[in-house]
Formats: sequence, C-alpha cells, structure tokens
Amino acid sequence: MLTFSLKQKDIKKKWYLIDANGLVLGRLAAKISMILRGKHKTTYTSHLDCGDNVVVINAKGIRLTGSKEKKKTYFKHTGYPGGIKETKFLDIISGKTPELVLTKAVQRMMNSNALSKKQLSNLKIFSGNEHNLEAQKPEVLDFASLNRKNKYS
Repeated sequence: MLTFSLKQKDIKKKWYLIDANGLVLGRLAAKISMILRGKHKTTYTSHLDCGDNVVVINAKGIRLTGSKEKKKTYFKHTGYPGGIKETKFLDIISGKTPELVLTKAVQRMMNSNALSKKQLSNLKIFSGNEHNLEAQKPEVLDFASLNRKNKYS
C-alpha cells in the first residue's frame, strides 16, 4: 500500500462563514487555525496549502472567559530601549481595529514559516455584520453549537 500524497492540482478549497458574536476567543482561534491549515481534511499534507478559506463576521462581539476581559494585555516593542507598548483587550475591541485580537490569536496558534503566512492570508475578518465576499458563497459554520463551552454565557 502506497502513502497518499496530495498534489497542488488536486486541492479543492471551500469557504466558511463564522459569526463570532459571543464566541470564546481561544476556542474559535484554535478551530480557525485548524481549518486554515487543512487538518480537518483526510487529504491533509503538511507542505501544501490545502486548507480552506474562512470569513469571520462580528469580530467586535468576541469574548474572553472569566476576568480576562479586564486583565488581558497585548504588548509590542518599538525596537528602542524602553520602547515597550501595552494595550488592553477592551481598548482594542472598542477601538478602530477589533479584528486584530482574532488575527493575533490565530497567527500565534500557527507555525511561524512562509507557508503559514500564506495560509493566514486565507482568513478574512470583519468587525461588523456585513462582508464583501458573498460571491464566494461561503458555507455557514455554526461553531457555537459544536460545544456548549464555545459560546460565552
């Protein structure tokens, strides 16, 4: 029996639509990273971009469990001495780019190489209810119904 290896021409990509309103950040990011990498498919091949495309709407409504909403802090460094900057989770969610929270969570759950950067480009996040990807006919993925812990109560 020979081992099956997927070829680039045999890859078939689907589009998924996820409504992130009220969903828990870490659980959603883990599921999205698995879909982007293609690990949910039986034809998963580690050196090819065989994952699907994901469209996330209502990123502004994403939640954290417990008291993490008040305590979670994101850090970045300017590269200069003493140049560390910090931003609170609630400031980012209520600011101009609430998509950044989910993007960073998914990015940090994937490998850090050139292939994962290409796979991350298959993720489209919108802070509101509207998106401009209706032409791709995304299949709605009801992530909240998969497990009772996926939705914040």
